[in-house]
Amino acid sequence: MSRFHEVRFLTSAAAAGQFPPDAGAEVAFAGRSNAGKSSAINAITQRRGLARTSKTPGRTRLLNFFELAPAKRLVDLPGYGYASVPAAARRTWLPLIDALRERASLIGLFLIVDARRGLTPGDAGLLEWIGPHHRVHVLLSKADKLSRAQGAAALRKASQQLAGRATAQLFSAVKGTGVAEAGETLAGWLGT
Repeated sequence: MSRFHEVRFLTSAAAAGQFPPDAGAEVAFAGRSNAGKSSAINAITQRRGLARTSKTPGRTRLLNFFELAPAKRLVDLPGYGYASVPAAARRTWLPLIDALRERASLIGLFLIVDARRGLTPGDAGLLEWIGPHHRVHVLLSKADKLSRAQGAAALRKASQQLAGRATAQLFSAVKGTGVAEAGETLAGWLGT
């Protein structure tokens, strides 16, 4: 049973003027292309197909807003890294994502990181971008592809790298590892 009973797609924004009104609370989901952002969103909300998943990196090209409860939103950001997206399209993302950061309603960020790769320089750049006044929770995704010892080592290493800047947990949308914990964190932040 999902704790988010009223989940619905709101809008895809290609410009800041298309964002929902800056009221309430919202949490952004970000990560490298193909890290598992859409799968994490679908698992946490328990809605298959809410966010489109693909094996092809770079499928999310707009900011997608989903309402989890009245005035409580989740924002799916385009992936960064090796996405096969034209450079001109990627250049339009930066002002769009910067506009998101300036919203009073943005209270935090879920950073999706492939547990097999660990935190990358791109992830570190995203942590700098979000700034110290926002909460950050790292989902070490695809944990089902690691042994228990490898997963523990990946979590330990990420926690050391984050040095108290963010919380972190192992996560697998496929096996359900950490889905309830991530849902609790999201619900706690949003006050749902």
